[in-house]
Amino acid sequence: MKRWRWPALALMALIGAGFALDRLMPPDLGRLERRSTVVLDADGRLLRPFASAEGSWRLPTRPEQVDPLYLDMLTAVEDQRYGWHPGVDPLAVVRAMGQALWNGRVVSGASTLTMQTARLLTPKPRTLWAKLTEAARAVQLQARLGHDGVLEAYLTLAPFGGALEGVNAASLAWFGKEPRRLSPAEAALLVALPQSPERLRPDRHPEAARAARDRVLDRVAARGVISRDVAEAAKAEPIPTQMRAMPRLAPHLAERLAATAGRAAIVRTRIDGALQRGLESLGRAHALRLEPGTDMAVVILANRDRRLLAHLGSADWSQRQMDLSQAVRSPGSALKPFIYAVAFDDLSLHPGTLMPDMPQRFGDWAPRNFDHDFHGTVTAREALQRSLNIPAVQTLEKVGPARLVALLRLAGVSLSFPGHGDPGLSLALGGVGIRLMDLAVLYAALADGGMVLPVSILDGETAPDPKRLVGEAAARSIIDVLEGSPAPDGIATGAGVARTRRISFKTGTSFGFRDAWTVGASADYTVAVWIGRADGAPRPGATGRGAAAPLLFRAFDLLPPDRAPRPAPSQPDHALFHRQPPPALVRLNPSTGVTGPDRAAPLRILFPPDGATVESLDDGIGLNASGGRAPYRWAANGLPLPEGATFWQPDGEGFSSLVVIDSQGRRATANIRVTIPGRQ
Repeated sequence: MKRWRWPALALMALIGAGFALDRLMPPDLGRLERRSTVVLDADGRLLRPFASAEGSWRLPTRPEQVDPLYLDMLTAVEDQRYGWHPGVDPLAVVRAMGQALWNGRVVSGASTLTMQTARLLTPKPRTLWAKLTEAARAVQLQARLGHDGVLEAYLTLAPFGGALEGVNAASLAWFGKEPRRLSPAEAALLVALPQSPERLRPDRHPEAARAARDRVLDRVAARGVISRDVAEAAKAEPIPTQMRAMPRLAPHLAERLAATAGRAAIVRTRIDGALQRGLESLGRAHALRLEPGTDMAVVILANRDRRLLAHLGSADWSQRQMDLSQAVRSPGSALKPFIYAVAFDDLSLHPGTLMPDMPQRFGDWAPRNFDHDFHGTVTAREALQRSLNIPAVQTLEKVGPARLVALLRLAGVSLSFPGHGDPGLSLALGGVGIRLMDLAVLYAALADGGMVLPVSILDGETAPDPKRLVGEAAARSIIDVLEGSPAPDGIATGAGVARTRRISFKTGTSFGFRDAWTVGASADYTVAVWIGRADGAPRPGATGRGAAAPLLFRAFDLLPPDRAPRPAPSQPDHALFHRQPPPALVRLNPSTGVTGPDRAAPLRILFPPDGATVESLDDGIGLNASGGRAPYRWAANGLPLPEGATFWQPDGEGFSSLVVIDSQGRRATANIRVTIPGRQ
C-alpha cells in the first residue's frame, strides 16, 4: 500500500491545485450574461427580442428549444463524442497529431464544442498558446456548466453572420421561424454557417453557403444521421438570400416590459401568441378602412383571472410607438353601466323603473341626448341600452359622482378630471379621463359578478385578492341589460337573434367625436376597443357604434368558443331584477326620487344614526328602523345580513355603511364610524 501513497498524494495535490486555479481564475461568462432581453408569450415563444448591449442579436437558447435533428447534425460534424469527454477529446487530439505528422501539415483539428464555446466567450488570436488556453478553459467550463450548460452557451453565442449570434437568432433571420422544427436542409445550413459566418453569409455569398450546407449533408449522411436520399432531396432546397427582421409582436407592451425588466432579462408573459398575431393582422386590415391619421388600441382579457391575452397599442408600430391603450381619454358614455350598476346595487333603481327622458336642468346645465331628441318615458333598461343621457345624469345624481369615483378608485382604476377638479354630473357623459386598460378591467368585473382584479400580464405573478365593485346581482343585471344593446350595422346580435356567442357591450363617443369606444364582455372574455387620433383631433361623425364596435365583434371572432356558462339567477336579489319592479321602484320622479303608490311613512334608520360613532360590544351593534313596510332587510358594507337580523357584528374598526330595505324596495342608509372598546 505504501508504494501507492505518493502517487495518490500527488493526484490529490493535482486535483486540489486544479480546484484552486478554478477558483482563482474563473471563466469569464460576461458575453453570455450580456445576451439580448427577450419577451415571450405564454408558450415560451418569442414575441419580441431586443439587441444586446453590444448591438448583436444574442438570443438565449436552450437545447430543448432546438430541433433534435440540428443537435444530432451539430455533434456529428463538430464533436462526435460530445458528452463523453471532459471538454477536450483525447482521441481527437491523438488523431489530429498523427495526421499532421504523417502529412506534414494540419489536416483536421481537435476542437470540441466546449473548446469552441470557450473561444466564443473570450475571443483570442489563433495561436498555439490560445489553443492550449482554450483546452484548459474547456475542461473548466465542462466541470462548471455540465454538458447541457455548455451546449446552451454555444447555441446562444455561435456567430451566424452580421449581428446574428445564436441559433435562435439565425433561424429567425434566415428562415423566419424559431428552430423548434427544422428541415434537414435548414439544420445543415445552421451547422455550416459558424465555420465561417461572413464568408458563408447566404444573403451575400449564396453559392458558398450552398456548398457548405451540402458538405454538411454529405457528412451527416455518411455518419448515419440521415439517409442518403434525404440528403440529396435536401440539397435541392433553395438557400435563403435575404435576412428577415426579428419578430415584433405586441411591440408596445414588450417594450414597456423590457424597460422595466432591464438588460439580459427573459420576460415571460401570459399573451396568447397566435391570438396576438391574429389581432395585429385584424388591426392593420381595419386601419385601412379608417381615414388617414386615425389610430386604434385593443385589449383582450380572460375574465376568469384577467389574463392579458392580446394587446394592440396602435395599428402599426412602425408608424406610432406610443401605447394608446395607456392614453388617458374621455370615455363618452362608456361609464354609464357602472352608474346604473351602483344604483341597482343600492336597490334605488330597477331595470324596469320608469324614467323620464325629457328636458331637465341640473343647476345651470341642461344636457341633451346624442340624437338631440327626447324620448319620453323609458325604463332604466331601455335608457342604458339606448345610451340616453338625461336618465344617466338623473341616476348619477342619485348615486353621487364623488361616491362613484371613490368606488372606481378603490377598485384600482385611475381617473383624471379636467383641471384636477372635483367629479360632477358631467362624469355620466364622459367628463373624465380614463385608460382603455382600466375600462377593460371594469367590464371584466361586471362579467365576473362585480369582482375587480388587476390585469395579469406576467407568467407566475401572484394575483391579489379581488375587490368588490358592486354586488353580484347588480353586476349580472347590467350584463343582461347590455346584451340587448343595438348592434352595429352588419353584426347579428341582440335578443332573439341566433349567434354563437352572447356579448354584452357598450359604446361611447366623446365630445367632438374625438374618441370612439366599444367594450364588450362574453362569459369568458372581455374586449375593449378605442379608435381616434393620437393628437386628440375631432373626427366628425365617427362614433363608437360605427367605428369601434365592428372591430370589437371581429376581435371576438378570433377567440375560441366560450366555455363558462352564463350564471343563472339563484339568489333572491338576482330574481328581483328579473321580475317587475316592486311598487316603490316603479317610477323615478326627477325631483323627489323613486315613488310608487304606497303612502307609508318614510323609511329611516333609528339606530345607529347617520354620522354617529358607535362602539361595537360583545353582541355587536343593535339595528333599528322605522317607517316603510316590514319586514326589513339589512346590509352592511354591501353584504346582506341574515333575514330578521337585529344585530350586526363588524369585522373591525373603521367607517361602515348600513342599508335597510323594506318589503316595497324602499331604502335608507346610515354611514357610521365603528370603534371597539379596549383597542388603541
